[in-house]
Amino acid sequence: MSKVIHLETISDLHQLLQQPKAKHPLLSVVDFTQFDEQFGAGLKMSSGFYTIMYKNYCVNTLKYGRHHYDFQEGSLMCIAPQQVITLDEAVEKRADAMGWGLFFHPDLIRGTALGQRIKDYTFFAYETNEALHLSEKEERTLFDGVQKISAELAENIDRHSQTLLVSNLELLLNYCTRYYDRQFITRKNANKDILSKVEELLTQYFQSPNTPEKGLPTVKYLADQVFLSPNYLSDLLKRETGMNAQDRIHYHLIEEAKSLLLNSNQSVGELAFALGFEYPQYFSRLFKAKTGMTPLEFRNGN
Repeated sequence: MSKVIHLETISDLHQLLQQPKAKHPLLSVVDFTQFDEQFGAGLKMSSGFYTIMYKNYCVNTLKYGRHHYDFQEGSLMCIAPQQVITLDEAVEKRADAMGWGLFFHPDLIRGTALGQRIKDYTFFAYETNEALHLSEKEERTLFDGVQKISAELAENIDRHSQTLLVSNLELLLNYCTRYYDRQFITRKNANKDILSKVEELLTQYFQSPNTPEKGLPTVKYLADQVFLSPNYLSDLLKRETGMNAQDRIHYHLIEEAKSLLLNSNQSVGELAFALGFEYPQYFSRLFKAKTGMTPLEFRNGN
């Protein structure tokens, strides 16, 4: 098993890429067309910082999570800290190559409003096959944002630097969110197929005689079944149904619980076990939170 190279700092990244010293210790913009990425096949890397990359070409194909990716469709990829990526065999660079990378350390946004909201940008945990495919206009907008950050990096660091850098970074991330929303809309038909599959999976899960042994379904279980990352699936369901993946699981669970309460003589404890709960009190607590009634109150009132 090959060793994972960990790049903890922006300085580590510049050393690996054989780039000049970073202009800022916590943030860097790299023009991928200005150097050759001669890395060996199978090289595995992780980092202590966030990565945003755009390319319309690739010198090395990339494996991130369970999927391979080559950037050849002109798309954007975002990677959170501590994720492992693998470079595979080399691919020839195109004559019209265009690409950039923006890298920022969590310390840059620590204590800021963006730092408090960074987990809301769930696309940092998407799989590579869920990357953002950009139109030419969207590509230009993001590139303009990156250039503004580069221009600020060229200035001497002063008391305004962090505020301006973080503000421009947040604007860039907000545009990514807008474009992902657009992508969810344009993939609406495919999303409906996934939604139908999720509904079928949950129906079958709660009606299976093996549910007590399997326990409650998880978001990861659903995501694995439809070949998506948990975050991407949850965001997709939120946009299609108004409920994220966990809410959707709870919805099916409560509907099944209501049916069992009204159509069986099982005690609340027996019913909770049949639904996959280890402890009946957890079921009762969730049922009341979702319906405003305890299981017995619901049964006696109907």
